[in-house]
Amino acid sequence: MNENRRVVVTGVGAVTPIGNNVKDTWNNLKSGKNGIAPISLFDTSNLKSKLGAEVKDFDPKEYLEVNETLRTDRYAQFAVAAAKQAVDESKIEGTVEPERFAVMFGTGIGGIRTFEIEHTKMLEKGPRRVSPLFVPMMISNMAAGMIAIKHDCRGSAMPAVTACASGSNAIGEALRMIRHGYADAVITGGSEAAICPSAIAGFANMQALSTSEDPDAASLPFDRRRGGFVIGEGSVAFVLEEYERAKARGAKIYGEVCGYGSTCDAYHITAPHPESRGGAQAMKDAMKEAKYSEKDIVYINAHGTGTPMNDAIETVAIKKAMGEDAAKKAYVSSTKSMTGHMLGAAGAIEALACLFALNEGIIPPTINLKEQDEACDLNCVPNTAVKANITLPRQDYTACALPAKRHVHMRRLSSAAAA
Repeated sequence: MNENRRVVVTGVGAVTPIGNNVKDTWNNLKSGKNGIAPISLFDTSNLKSKLGAEVKDFDPKEYLEVNETLRTDRYAQFAVAAAKQAVDESKIEGTVEPERFAVMFGTGIGGIRTFEIEHTKMLEKGPRRVSPLFVPMMISNMAAGMIAIKHDCRGSAMPAVTACASGSNAIGEALRMIRHGYADAVITGGSEAAICPSAIAGFANMQALSTSEDPDAASLPFDRRRGGFVIGEGSVAFVLEEYERAKARGAKIYGEVCGYGSTCDAYHITAPHPESRGGAQAMKDAMKEAKYSEKDIVYINAHGTGTPMNDAIETVAIKKAMGEDAAKKAYVSSTKSMTGHMLGAAGAIEALACLFALNEGIIPPTINLKEQDEACDLNCVPNTAVKANITLPRQDYTACALPAKRHVHMRRLSSAAAA
């Protein structure tokens, strides 16, 4: 297999708490729009955490037949919608052999809403009332499978299920599938729809969620007032494609995926290593593959959950990976301040932020950052987007609900190559 094939992005789709398409999502990221509000999907009166970043005004019937909407969990509906947007924009259908067209799609929890609904039915009405579609709707590979069916992808159709790192993991493994010759194009990204009572209760009892009832003082990455993350939902999808074939068919190229690092702390099931050994190493691996230079102007879309432990440890990881001086020069922001933590889709929406920051030279802010923690002493782009001619954007996943670390680097191609 050829291990030197270049991989580019030719399509993007998005269904997020701040927009049901790519244009709205990116414009709202730039403007610092807060997508967090009181949860409206169910009654939260008996829960500790009452805020969420919900997808608004989403109609699955725009992407699925009516009978299909009744047979799919919300997370899979989001995934199908984002993937269709990305595929339509890329104009790739009909240009790639189905056997060389693959899917690698991430989710952290899969169909947890379906599990909750069907389990309640069983307890209240007995096992005969449980849907025969319970298992297909719940499983974490269903989004990848439905995307494959919709777009006749007969290569691998696989999920990445690594908690908060799932979306980043999916993109990185899709990169490797194309680079090593196992596919010519891959639909990738992440999806999540875990705003439901059982997930809220579990995260809240873990003391991971913010209990603030003020949407502007709940998701507070890098701020000394931070007290936990705000749960979000949605999906972002990309079409990744081998560069030479994309160029030959005249595809619009957003950028090149040029580096990926994947490590494990081997330390604890929920907490990062205190010296962030896994996170720093994953960054170094991705930087090496991307041929990072100290001359690069770097933007890091941080994991930045707003939990007390993550943000400080992530700062340590960035400094260890880049060196203190280079880390202080980098732009570091957390868009979770606007979208909440989209769990398995977080890496995907943050890849979108990196890609468009690279193309437009605009770095989205960390909103609501009023009292920056001294332990998070990087340029965290507080409250207002800034212009910068960045050359190397990076997604940063230094801490998640499993000890997985994922880092993906991108570069902008020259205008001649992109044309």
